[in-house]
Amino acid sequence: MAIETKLLVKPEDLNPSFPNWNIKGVMNPAAIRLPDNKIALFARVAERPTHKGKLFCPVIVGSGYKTMPEKISKRDIAKKSRDVVYLKSGVCRLTIFSHFKKIILNENGVDVEHFGERPVFTGTPTEGQYGVEDPRFVKIKRKYLMTYVAVSLHEGVSTSLAVSNDLIHWKRKGIIFREQNKDVVIFPEKIKGKYVALHRPEGFFKFSRPSIWISYSPDLAYWGREKSIINPRFNSWDEDRIGSGAPPIKTKYGWLEIYHGVKNIKRKKRYSAGAILLDLKNPEKILARSPTNRPLFEPTHSFEKKGFINNVVFPTGVVPDLNKKDLLIYSGGGDSVITVRKVSLKHIFNNMEFY
Repeated sequence: MAIETKLLVKPEDLNPSFPNWNIKGVMNPAAIRLPDNKIALFARVAERPTHKGKLFCPVIVGSGYKTMPEKISKRDIAKKSRDVVYLKSGVCRLTIFSHFKKIILNENGVDVEHFGERPVFTGTPTEGQYGVEDPRFVKIKRKYLMTYVAVSLHEGVSTSLAVSNDLIHWKRKGIIFREQNKDVVIFPEKIKGKYVALHRPEGFFKFSRPSIWISYSPDLAYWGREKSIINPRFNSWDEDRIGSGAPPIKTKYGWLEIYHGVKNIKRKKRYSAGAILLDLKNPEKILARSPTNRPLFEPTHSFEKKGFINNVVFPTGVVPDLNKKDLLIYSGGGDSVITVRKVSLKHIFNNMEFY
């Protein structure tokens, strides 16, 4: 088979971080192969404090991952959904709190060896007070770079960067793409002396639909020369919005980017995954892309069709298989579980349209 799928991690596999909390989902992991050939995942774990008859929104208030449920009075609520409370003051709060836990897979990338008990990366009292989400890994020379979404009191939903030598001790570099700019992935090497990133800004005006942009940096701190390079396509599985998935993989044909696309079907969103091939020397140039009538893969299994959010596959990690012929693609399924798909490079390239 060209694509093999496995349900890798589900909420029941992990223990809650605190008493009286429960895990609502484990999803959207960063993935990287370690020097010993095992694979490390940083999984986003979404948890919720449980208090009968009361509504609480968790927030980081001190060092050492000290949290305090912020009690919300019913008279202050304008409306609420399963995970968001909208207050009459005009702001919103999350009832679900996300952080990262480490999961170690064996060399084949499809079997779990160890589940981490405690969070390995969280928000702080000054950044990501309301949680951190959707990490992505890349290794450039001897340093690991992790982009992640931080949900903060004053900076809203922004993308930050952290750097590590060992995947244990992290130096936070702060925001690199400001509010409502997500799905940030950094290329695993410099191009023409610059760091390169793909990202997905999202505005409130309807001039264009959310698309994938490119940006360059001399130092990982200051990013510029921004340009929208990949757009949703009319009458396609990715017609409503798109965003980067995992950091690009270098192949002899070009930079291979696995991305997600969204289509509204009868007012219900459906997240699928596709592939884009970018030129090695000029990553603004698109060489090939999954066709409009056929994504690389889509929600086909029950754990992707039914979950906290239905009909979602959301790829965030890609690791080459040791056989050098296949890719291991790690995704969130239904905003509830983690899946892994083993996909041959031959299948990916054979199912792309070359320009």
